[in-house]
Amino acid sequence: MVAMKDAALVAWLLTAVPIVGAITSAALWSHPDRVKRTSLIWSAISFGTVIGFSGALGAPPEGFLPLYLVPLTAAISILGQPVHGDHRLSWIMTLLLLGLGLCVLTSQNVTGAVALMLISAIVGVLLYRYHSALWPMSWWGIGTYGLAAACAGASIVIGPPLSSMALLLVCAVLLPLVPFHDGHLTALTRLPGSLPSFIVVLLPIAGLHELATVLPAVPDVVAWTVSFFALAGALYGAMRALVQSRVRLLLAYGSFSFFSMLWWFAAATRSATPRWALLVGTVGLATSGLLVAWQVVRTRYGDDVDPQAISGLATGMPRYAVLLSLVALAAMGLPPFGVFAGFIGLLLAAPFPSIAGLFITLLAWLAASWYIMQMVQRLLFGTRRPDLRYTDLLRAEFASLLIVVLALLALGLAPATLFTVDQAFHRTDAAMESLTWNK
Repeated sequence: MVAMKDAALVAWLLTAVPIVGAITSAALWSHPDRVKRTSLIWSAISFGTVIGFSGALGAPPEGFLPLYLVPLTAAISILGQPVHGDHRLSWIMTLLLLGLGLCVLTSQNVTGAVALMLISAIVGVLLYRYHSALWPMSWWGIGTYGLAAACAGASIVIGPPLSSMALLLVCAVLLPLVPFHDGHLTALTRLPGSLPSFIVVLLPIAGLHELATVLPAVPDVVAWTVSFFALAGALYGAMRALVQSRVRLLLAYGSFSFFSMLWWFAAATRSATPRWALLVGTVGLATSGLLVAWQVVRTRYGDDVDPQAISGLATGMPRYAVLLSLVALAAMGLPPFGVFAGFIGLLLAAPFPSIAGLFITLLAWLAASWYIMQMVQRLLFGTRRPDLRYTDLLRAEFASLLIVVLALLALGLAPATLFTVDQAFHRTDAAMESLTWNK
């Protein structure tokens, strides 16, 4: 009982730290540089708090990796943005969403569902705040997150099995699955500042956390339906990414394709493992790094810059070229980075209900090598234009991308036992006593 109380107190502490940081940053609104600095400090404090107190929490089925990645990505996203008054709201909202995300990952039942509802509602409101009549698809995104908020709220007041189905719909929005993927695409293309590079990790991880609880209890017919939509989404996302010229939309479709692969594996195994978290977390982190890298180009050449008009960055911005290439290799799912480790881990461990499904999954993975490499090659190589001013990475931008590369490399090289050791936390007291007696 005492351990449960301690876990509840730790959960509230982890939630409160970034929310206090958001309030503190908002109090410095008139000084954009102080808002960024304060937001970065509080995200780092949140990361340190998670590392220090996570041992007091019971390990979820997907392990502790998501709990560490969320505050780390918040710090990376804030660090990689330029100091500008237009980004103040995005920094503050990053901290607020960080607090709610940690609440989802550390709380149970009603509290977690309320946090899910608030996250979905806030993202929907932000999409409305930055809505443009020139981008009508954003209305689909607003409606999708409105549906997620309504389903999360409904799951509080209705009983099973309807509550499980409502939460499954929330998972399909946050961890994008056809036909509820428009929210993911809209959020990554329309939200400003640090928000896209942060929520591409936060929302899928929050959806994964709920999915790990809900999916084992769903009927077989629902699991087979999910499997079908997952394969359709993996192939559709890869094909749409191949024909995109806008970088953020390409990254949105590409990450959606990889997340759909996770849905297929999840529907096949019906049992959450830390390998789920490794794949989702590293795909999100690699996409976050590419979004930060693209923000570097937008900072120098304007928000509406045509990527086809930019070339020759490798010679004029060598540090940027090296880090962008490394993040791109990770995002393509190549070794020795974390995306490769997560994908191969699931590929070797999961039962395959159909060879056709495995072929579609591998085809979508192969397509990623094409569209991501094409994007990077277009930016880094080609003719160096005399009318462009080439300015290499600033210290904050360099640090942000370097952290992404090191984190993806560490997750790719970490031993497999690191992601399965947490399973011991789920044994019953009797089993633990029996194990001790046998020793």
